[in-house]
Amino acid sequence: MIPLPEWFPQALPLVATLGLVVIGLWALKRWHERHPPSGQDAHLPRQMALVAAHIVAGVLILLSLPVSETTRGQIFSLTGLIVTALIALSSTSFVANAMAGLLLRIIDSYRPGDFIRVGDHFGRVSERGLFHTEIQTEDRDLMTLPNMQVITTPVTVVHATGTIVSATLSLGYEVHHRQVEAELVKAATACGLTDPFVQLRELGDFSVVYRIGGRLDDVGSLLTARSNLRCEVLDALHAAGIEIVSPNFMNQRVQSPEQQMIPRDWHPPKVRGEQDPKVEDMLFDKAEQAGQQEQRLLQIETLRKQLQALKDQSDAGAEQAIAAAETQLGLLEAEHAEQQQSLAENGRSGEVAPPIPPPAKEPNA
Repeated sequence: MIPLPEWFPQALPLVATLGLVVIGLWALKRWHERHPPSGQDAHLPRQMALVAAHIVAGVLILLSLPVSETTRGQIFSLTGLIVTALIALSSTSFVANAMAGLLLRIIDSYRPGDFIRVGDHFGRVSERGLFHTEIQTEDRDLMTLPNMQVITTPVTVVHATGTIVSATLSLGYEVHHRQVEAELVKAATACGLTDPFVQLRELGDFSVVYRIGGRLDDVGSLLTARSNLRCEVLDALHAAGIEIVSPNFMNQRVQSPEQQMIPRDWHPPKVRGEQDPKVEDMLFDKAEQAGQQEQRLLQIETLRKQLQALKDQSDAGAEQAIAAAETQLGLLEAEHAEQQQSLAENGRSGEVAPPIPPPAKEPNA
C-alpha cells in the first residue's frame, strides 16, 4: 500500500471544498442555461444570485485552507483590504451603476417596450439590466446607457395609454389665426388624432408660431403619427391657399405678389389607412418583442390567478372553465418559453427573433 504524504490529511478539506465549489457553480450555470429567465426583469435576481454564489464559494475556500487560525485571519484581512480597494477604485462605475439599477427597479418608471428620452437620446427600451439600460433608437441601432447616467438625467417616458403628438410651424401675419386654426384642426383629425387643439405659441417680429397637437392612443405608431401629422398640415394649408415660407423669403428671392409657394402638382390628401406599413415595425423590432414578452408574462400571471380562484371554488360547474384555462395557460407558457429561448440565442449573434404572435384573449372566469 502506497503511503500517503504527510500534508494530504491537512489538504483533504481544501480538495473536497474545491470539488464541491466547482460542481456547485457548474450545476448552477447549467441550470441557468436550461432555464432562461422568463422576462427582462428576471435577469437582475439571477445576476445577484451568481454574485452571491461566487462570494460564498470564495469564503468556503478560504475557510478550508490548511493553515493556522492566525494565518487564516491574516488572509481574510488581506482579502478584505483588496476587496475594499477594488470597490473604492471602481465605485464610480461598477457599484454606482449597480445601485442605480436597483433604484430604477424600485421606481419602475419604464419597462421594456416603452418609448423613453434620456437627455438627447430617444428610443424604445429593449432591455433592463443591473448595470445598463438598452434602447433601440430610431435608426434601429441598439444603444447602451449606463444606469448611473439614466438615474442622473431627466427621463421622459411616453405614457402607454396614449400621448400627445404635435407639430410647430410659423406663418405670416397676413393670414387670420381663425382660418389657420380651422385648417390645422382638420389636419390633426385627418391623420387619426383625437381631441385636436391649436396653440398660438409666439408673436414674432415677422411671423406667428402655431402648435397643432392631438392625442394618439396607439403609442406603437408614434413616429408614423408624427410624420403623418406634418404631411396633413402641408396638405391642409396648401389646399386652403396658405403659404408656409420663411419670413426672410422675399428678401432672398424676388417673387411677384401673386406667386404662391404651393407645389404645382398638388393633389388631394392621400387616405392613410391601416394597410400602410408601420415604420416602427422595422425600427423597434427588438423593443417590440421585449414589450410583448412583458405583456405575455402579465397575461400568464393573470391566468394563474384566475385558475387558482376557479380551483378554490366548490362549484362543480367550474370544471369546464378550469380545463379551458389550463389549456390556454399551457399554450401561453410554451410559446413564451420558445420565444424566450429564441431571443436568448439570437440576441448573442446580433439578430432578432421572429415576431411574437399577439397574446390570446383571456378566458372569462
